[in-house]
Amino acid sequence: MIKLEGYQKGINLGGWLSQGSLERSHIENFITEDDIKRIKEIGCDHLRLPVDFENIYDEKAQKPVEIGYEFIDKCIEMCKKCELNVVLDLHKAPGYTFDDQEYSANFFKDTKLQNVFLDIWDNLSKRYAKYSDMMMFEMLNEVTSFDVIDEWNDLALRCIKVIRKNAPKVKILYGGVGYSSVTAVKYIPAPYDENIVFNVHCYEPMVFSHQGAYWMEKMDLCLGMPYPVDEKKYHYAYENVPSIKYSLLGDADNALKLLKKDFFINLFKEAVECAEKYNVPLYCGEYGVIDQADPASTLNWIKDINNAFRHYGIGRALWSYKKMDFGLIDEHYKPIYSEMIKYL
Repeated sequence: MIKLEGYQKGINLGGWLSQGSLERSHIENFITEDDIKRIKEIGCDHLRLPVDFENIYDEKAQKPVEIGYEFIDKCIEMCKKCELNVVLDLHKAPGYTFDDQEYSANFFKDTKLQNVFLDIWDNLSKRYAKYSDMMMFEMLNEVTSFDVIDEWNDLALRCIKVIRKNAPKVKILYGGVGYSSVTAVKYIPAPYDENIVFNVHCYEPMVFSHQGAYWMEKMDLCLGMPYPVDEKKYHYAYENVPSIKYSLLGDADNALKLLKKDFFINLFKEAVECAEKYNVPLYCGEYGVIDQADPASTLNWIKDINNAFRHYGIGRALWSYKKMDFGLIDEHYKPIYSEMIKYL
């Protein structure tokens, strides 16, 4: 498989221009040049910059918002100084977000919402085409539903064509449905051109990586789940936590069969084969473990998944640098921090 040079070891800046306060004081202080330098010192070659549309587009006034662009520019300049590449990720769009199904219900049916989405990418690609040598564009974070495969692929093609008018050489990240699931890469069509990159996110098994997540129903019942997982606890979680029944690992017995040695190597195999079929790189834009998990088990998980990334040559970016319940530099990970950064 083609190796995505310059994007092998990265980290997300969640909570800055995405899922954080819109107040200027927050944006000015949450990430500084010292943070970018630290990311470089960790050994990263890039960072992923999630951006919510509210920071770059006023939905009521229907016009761009400059504060977001100002700090995207600032991030790029800091990264240039530190010789870091950037993934520019549109994390939320007008009418669509990965974490609110009701808000997002009409996005793949509403032409007006889709046109706004395309206009945003027209503006982004015009402004940042000149950084094509150090930047990739991620069209949309985590299309959730498996019911919109055709609709998403149609919209993604339109988006690629808009970007290509302004940035003919920039690499474009293309994730599948199911929250950019590794099992959905097979639904991504043949690449539009040689600068398309297939994109996945991976938090499996969710009973471990998201144990205690307050935004998921009854995930507190998974607290104390180790990695490798405890079979009895996994069966209990499967029977009592609603979201686990929809895991891409299947039912509890099937999941436990998969969760053996070489779990991640086997999990990524199909996606890698799809990438090889079309001669495109594969990239993992998010992976990580919530700060409710036992640190020693977290280190086991980090080692396992990154061994698979290295085995296949998959570039990746850890979620997330600070805060966001997953923060690498936060207090929870101090006991394993020096070991964690070896394996990223």
